[in-house]
Amino acid sequence: MKRIVVVIALFCFFVSNAQIHDPVRWATSVEKVSDNLYDLVIKATIEDSWHLYAQQVPKNGPIPTTFTFEDAKELYKLVEDTKEGTGTTVDDPVFDMRIKYFGHKAIFKQRVELLKPSGVITAIVEFMVCNDTQCLPPKEVDLSFTISSQVSGAVVPAEKKKEKLEDKNIQLADREQVIGKGKKKSSTQLDKGNTKNTSKHTSDNSFLGIFFIAFLSGFAALLTPCVFPMIPMTVSFFTKQSKNKAQGIKNAILYGVSIVVIYVLLGSAVTAIFGADALNALATNVWFNIIFFLLLVVFAVSFLGAFEIMLPNSWANKVDSQANKGGVIGIFFMALALAIVSFSCTGPIVGTLLVEAASSGGLAPIIGMLGFSLAIALPFALFAAFPGWLNSLPKSGGWLNTVKVVLGFLELALAFKFLSQADLVLQLHWLEREVFLAIWIAIFAALTMYLFGKIQLPHDSPLTHISVGRLSLGLLTFTFTLYMVPGLWGAPLNLISAFPPPQHYSESPYGVGYTKVGEGAISVHKEIPEGAHLMEPHDILAFDDYDKGVAYAKKISKPIMIDFTGWACVNCRKMEQNVWPKPEVLDILKNKVVLISLYVDDKRPLPKDQVIASKLRPGKKLKYIGQKWSELQTIKYKANSQPYYVLMDHDENNLIDPVAYTPDVDEYLNWLNSGVSNFDK
Repeated sequence: MKRIVVVIALFCFFVSNAQIHDPVRWATSVEKVSDNLYDLVIKATIEDSWHLYAQQVPKNGPIPTTFTFEDAKELYKLVEDTKEGTGTTVDDPVFDMRIKYFGHKAIFKQRVELLKPSGVITAIVEFMVCNDTQCLPPKEVDLSFTISSQVSGAVVPAEKKKEKLEDKNIQLADREQVIGKGKKKSSTQLDKGNTKNTSKHTSDNSFLGIFFIAFLSGFAALLTPCVFPMIPMTVSFFTKQSKNKAQGIKNAILYGVSIVVIYVLLGSAVTAIFGADALNALATNVWFNIIFFLLLVVFAVSFLGAFEIMLPNSWANKVDSQANKGGVIGIFFMALALAIVSFSCTGPIVGTLLVEAASSGGLAPIIGMLGFSLAIALPFALFAAFPGWLNSLPKSGGWLNTVKVVLGFLELALAFKFLSQADLVLQLHWLEREVFLAIWIAIFAALTMYLFGKIQLPHDSPLTHISVGRLSLGLLTFTFTLYMVPGLWGAPLNLISAFPPPQHYSESPYGVGYTKVGEGAISVHKEIPEGAHLMEPHDILAFDDYDKGVAYAKKISKPIMIDFTGWACVNCRKMEQNVWPKPEVLDILKNKVVLISLYVDDKRPLPKDQVIASKLRPGKKLKYIGQKWSELQTIKYKANSQPYYVLMDHDENNLIDPVAYTPDVDEYLNWLNSGVSNFDK
């Protein structure tokens, strides 16, 4: 009978904890290096769609993976720092920094020098995991290594599976006691933040984006003065060489395939020379970001007409002589001749694509070159196969140079993205948000003046009138320039949020323009009560202490909103930046509820009188403020992902089922209104 009761209790526990995510499993092993040197190997197995952060992350970034080894100087001593695998480095859109993480698995190695023949080494790993929609609070796991001269190197699960049923039952009985005032009413609302997008799916989307951008870049290159005039010349060659229409189509297809092969080989060569992972590492390095900046500036100045980047004429002559041989080899060398002759126009675009693709690493350079070459090859192949279509092509002229100059301005603007990344990593504050935006405004204003004919560059033809296309493009760039101007005073500029430095990296964070965005109502709070603060940039009164927030809500007779959040929570920032500023939502947050924001990754130590034993990890104590709030969320609300929002009354009963990440403004507003209405009944 006892067994049945225990099984039922466990079943209820796991069902009620359906939102408790535990996506990482740790295992340890030992590898012998020499007589007294050993590698302590730590392997993390990570579920699909989740990722584990590296040991080093930039300042103000997410929680890094940290290993703390037991101080046992009589047994061993550490040799160097803990090593880790290559991982993946990406641009985080919320933290505005490059962050390294691991997906699927991660391996760490710590070399030790053994001072005794054998022994047990213990350690603790603290880590944070996230997926595309949520981050879990920091967690600690005990690690153990049995080490001796006869070490076998077997893998041992680090998270020991001897959690007793009695411990689980104790947790079931005590899970409402973290705060002391917690009630038993809670929700089993499914976590809307937990969308199962796998890492592979994310990677596929990234490659698709690279292919699409490269494809558009190929069409842009096609409209430059080095490439466009070669279309009729190439078609004329195939028309003369082909004995019949079928052979003409065959030769045209071979020509197009040859162009694709040449550029894909270039992308493959770059990947092979530097390595797929090395490309990613180069793109995240400060000095290489500076080199990329200088390189793109050179490309831009070339496009603007200061000089031309050309390959040696001897290369073109040698390739041209091979093209006259005819057959498949001759067609291939014709395609190679096109690539060499047009290099002064295509080179800067190809170079920029390879630089951008390097940021993604892996097969990105190959994917980029495939998209670029397809865009160039298709028109050449189609016009060579169907020469009659040539009559529909516009005539060459000054408009081709205009395309080239426009690309030069765009290259110049893009260059400052790389300089900004270097400045952010070094925290030099030389290229803060206002300076970056001022540079972009100047570049696009100059481009607008050029399109309107107010600026002339060296290779421009005399401009007697402005075409409709040129006028339309000028109006577009003028509109974009005006759009950026409010950013100098703090406007968020969501359309280009991935390019300029973040809001806080500026001379005047949350300036006048930004603090007024989404201002739905004037706050009723005349003064800031004890334990509260105003959340920038929306001036929402918020508490970071649970008890003080509840007491204040009772005093002013308003419902309580608990915001389980985190400093390193990506979607928390998205909600605060994109949903909370909406006037109707902001009015409720400022005037109709008392907000209590509990940061589950707050690393400040708890006061000594608040240090208590953990209910979730028997034998451990809650050392940090964030651990206290994380345990409250896990035990009382059976969820451990952020953001997580709870509306409750003064008896701490839920007014409505809690919700997680809810980017839909109307859905989130309905949830707020329903909860507040239930309180007023």
